[in-house]
Order: sequence, then C-alpha cells, then structure tokens
Amino acid sequence: MGLAPLVLGLAACNTADQAAQETGNAVESTGSAVANAVEEGATSLGETVTNIAAPTDRDAWVGKWTGVEGTILTIAKTDDPGRYKLDMQYTLDDKGSFEGTGTDAGIAFRRPDGQQVLRATNGDATGLKYLAGKKDCLTVKQGEGYCRD
Repeated sequence: MGLAPLVLGLAACNTADQAAQETGNAVESTGSAVANAVEEGATSLGETVTNIAAPTDRDAWVGKWTGVEGTILTIAKTDDPGRYKLDMQYTLDDKGSFEGTGTDAGIAFRRPDGQQVLRATNGDATGLKYLAGKKDCLTVKQGEGYCRD
C-alpha cells in the first residue's frame, strides 16, 4: 500500500472534522441568536404585562349615567386602582353587574354580548336622538350610550 491512500484518507478526515467544527459553530451561533431573541421577547412581554397590569384611572366617570328608554349605567370604584364595577340596564331586557378595567380607550369589560369598551363621547356620537346635543356622555357602541345631565 502506498502513501497516497493514507494521505487521501487523512485529508478526508480533516475535511470531515472541519465540516463538523463549522456546523458546531453555526449551531452555537444560532443558539446564541435564539437565546438573545427569547430574552428580548421576554423583556417586551414583560413590558406588555406591566402595561396591562397598570390600569388607567377613570375615576372621573364614577357615578350615575342615564341612557334612553330606561337604560342606565352606574360606575363605582373598587378597592383596586383603575378597576370599576359597572351596574347596567343596557337594553329593555338585559341588565347586569360587570367588572371593568380602565384602559387608554376607556373602561373595558365583558358581558354576555361580548367584550366591550365604554368610551368618552358626546351625545351625538351615541346615535341616540334623545342624547343628541349633550356634552358629557359615555358610549359602548352605536345605539348604546349614557349621559350626565
């Protein structure tokens, strides 16, 4: 047996070792990139959770608000800042008490007809003729609003 097969065999091993090393480096680099992305994502998620955990103060809205045809809304503070109890007669047939959270948009709450947000508007924005022209109102959706006299 000559020297050539031995040299070729060693060269092949060297190439395989080099390829394995490059693959290992790529995996390590990718792992670091993934770890950094996860850490950055966790930081962003932490900021989001912090923002969710810090409700907006809507204490100026506490009190009684009148709608049309017997609809009424009473907002009360709870012991937790930015959290509210909403007592509502919101249709002729539907009423209930709901927990709300102050947000940048208003007070978010859930009732049987889905997730809602109570927003500061004027009477014209409620879409209700009886409330038209009023200035200090809260609207859940078109056709459902409450104003202070």
